[in-house]
Amino acid sequence: METLANVLVGLVAALHVYILVLEMFLWTKKPGRGLHGFDPEMARATAPLAANQGLYNGFLAAGLVWGLIAADPTGYRAQVFFLSCVVVAGVYGAVTANRRILFAQALPGAVALAAVLIAR
Repeated sequence: METLANVLVGLVAALHVYILVLEMFLWTKKPGRGLHGFDPEMARATAPLAANQGLYNGFLAAGLVWGLIAADPTGYRAQVFFLSCVVVAGVYGAVTANRRILFAQALPGAVALAAVLIAR
């Protein structure tokens, strides 16, 4: 079960690296604009906000990677903390921005968190 938990944590970390790239570097390009259906003008206007969001997603990914490489109990605690942050951010995003965030961010985070807790 520990291996499965680690794989899921790694996948959630990779997801947040992907979100970082979309929001920080591709926001005004077709992949980034397609995320929210923005036209080029709206994408340019919101790019600084998206870059800030992307940076936060990068911090989540970094924390999850730290949790994977750190020895226990630090690694375990980091995984629980950062996965909890992912779930909270996903739920908040679903309520305030777009319901899809619940399934794209909160659900994978919750599944990985459950696996980490069960594996302990």
